[in-house]
Parts: sequence; structure tokens; C-alpha cells
Amino acid sequence: MVMDLAGIDFSAPAPQVAQQLIGVKLLVGGVGGRIVEVEAYDASEPASHCYIGLTERNFSMFGPPGRSYVYRSHGLHWCLNFVCREVGHGAGVLIRALEPLSDPAALALMRERRGLDELRLLCSGPGRLAQALGVTRAQNNLPLDAPPFLLLPRERDVAVLAGPRIGISKAVELPWRFVEGGSRFLSKPHRA
Repeated sequence: MVMDLAGIDFSAPAPQVAQQLIGVKLLVGGVGGRIVEVEAYDASEPASHCYIGLTERNFSMFGPPGRSYVYRSHGLHWCLNFVCREVGHGAGVLIRALEPLSDPAALALMRERRGLDELRLLCSGPGRLAQALGVTRAQNNLPLDAPPFLLLPRERDVAVLAGPRIGISKAVELPWRFVEGGSRFLSKPHRA
């Protein structure tokens, strides 16, 4: 069970884990970049997949912290989340955007998967990010401290800003979207 990985205590509450993930490098099968945007979700609030309790879709969110939760959004796009809190609680962090790596081979693979060249758009949004990284349901409920995942600690301090989450209609008052201040790779501009 992963509790501390890349300097992050995944047994902590989702908003705390979310803030700590900003600036961490995420690789899936050797492809990825720096996390610049995330959203926290918890079973106690109605925007969370866990609010209704344990289901076949969300079972991994109730498992041990430091694992993946991958689901399909609106039947179209895969989305990658990291499970946190204690077993049975139901909490996680949606990975919304990355600043892609500068490694030429990784960038070429991400561009091929996405079918575009624009660096800023490769991983700016949870569906785009999953497509660029090759994430599917096959990566659901896997430990984050083993392949295909690799998390590396922040290499420098970052300004973490909080604001409302995107695309939800419940619990909109919670400022649980966290972004790296000044990043041009966000899915949408930051709102305080």
C-alpha cells in the first residue's frame, strides 16, 4: 500500500493531496510531464463518484490510497484519478492537466496519440491527458508506485492556486481545483 510517494502522503484528505501533486512529474509508460492542474473529490460531497456509495464503477476509490481510479467520462474520454484517504472512505484526485515532457520521443508519441502538434493542447484537460498518456480502463486500480506509473517529486517550488472545480453542478462552492499559477498548460483559466 502506497502512503508516501514523491513526497505525498496519499492517506491525507483529497484537497491536501491535490495541492501536493502540483509540480510532481507523472509518467505512464515513460510518457508524461509535470502536473499543473488537479481537482479533489471526497465521498462527503455530492460531486464525487463516491457520494452514492460503493459501485462496480467506483470500487477502486474505496480501496487503498496510492492507487489509480480510471473511468470513462460521458462515454467518451478516459479520466485518471489518484485514490487517497483510508481504505473504505472514497476519495481521490482527478489529474486534469500536465505540462508535457520535453523528451522528443515522448512528445512524438503523445502527438501521435492525440493527432495534433500543439504542445499546449496535448495534455490540457482530463480526456486529452489520458489519451496522450495512453490511459484506459486497463490502468484502473493499479498501484502508483509500480509500472506503468512513475511519480517523481517536485524539482522546484510552485505557486499553487485554488478555485472552483470545472464542469460540475453540485458542491460548486468548494475551492477544490488546484493549479500551478502562471501555467499555460491548464485546461481552462484559473478563477479565484
